[in-house]
Amino acid sequence: MQLEFKRLIDIAPSDIAELNNHPEVLRHMPLGSPNFDIEKSQAWAKDKDSQWDIHGYGPWAFVIDGIFIGWGGLQKEGEDADLALVLHPKYWGMGKTIYKEIIRRAFDEMNLESLTILLPLSRAAKAVSRYGFQPDGTLVYDGICFQRFRLFAKHE
Repeated sequence: MQLEFKRLIDIAPSDIAELNNHPEVLRHMPLGSPNFDIEKSQAWAKDKDSQWDIHGYGPWAFVIDGIFIGWGGLQKEGEDADLALVLHPKYWGMGKTIYKEIIRRAFDEMNLESLTILLPLSRAAKAVSRYGFQPDGTLVYDGICFQRFRLFAKHE
């Protein structure tokens, strides 16, 4: 199995639309909607990819053995680098491996001091707490409340 981190603009818009419209994925993305078409996919990928030029980090496309399985990485959220991870349900078991690589790149290569993660109140915080994230307040977007958690780089 070969895991690759690629740019989102290198992924077929139909693959992005299929993932971002998937009912099980949408169940965990309260700001998503099931009308993600090819045109929206192209604009979305271009916007996500532009974050690399603006902030020096951004989201990646995750590809295993040539198959697009999801997207995620770091996105600018206020003053923070916020971690996102969206995988096709067939690949939810890969989340831990991908997460560890994102964290390694964020702290070891990009030298970020901390990361945040936003979870809707409907999501259990147990998983992120297990990885060292600590509660760090709440935020409201489009009328939906999110819990914010923070992970600090380990200083040795």
